[in-house]
Amino acid sequence: MDKEKLRDFIEKRKHFVWWVKDHAELSPESIVEATLNYGDWDDVQELIAILGMEKVADIFRKNSKPSEMGRQNYDVKTKNYFDLYFDKHCKQNA
Repeated sequence: MDKEKLRDFIEKRKHFVWWVKDHAELSPESIVEATLNYGDWDDVQELIAILGMEKVADIFRKNSKPSEMGRQNYDVKTKNYFDLYFDKHCKQNA
């Protein structure tokens, strides 16, 4: 993962609501979640180019399942779409 490209990606997307003052502190999980929930298709494709399809799919799959508290932060339509998208374009690790 190219941290500088990821930082530039975040800085260009001021329209996303980042809840930290220092954007360098954002985790890849937070960036993937915000991009898939609020980004447009170009944002998603640029993020995949930076992190790689496998990494984005792994982060999404891990974080789109309900936690012990029964919640996850992906919009229902977003979760459905990217479940189908990553199942088609990226094999799941066993």
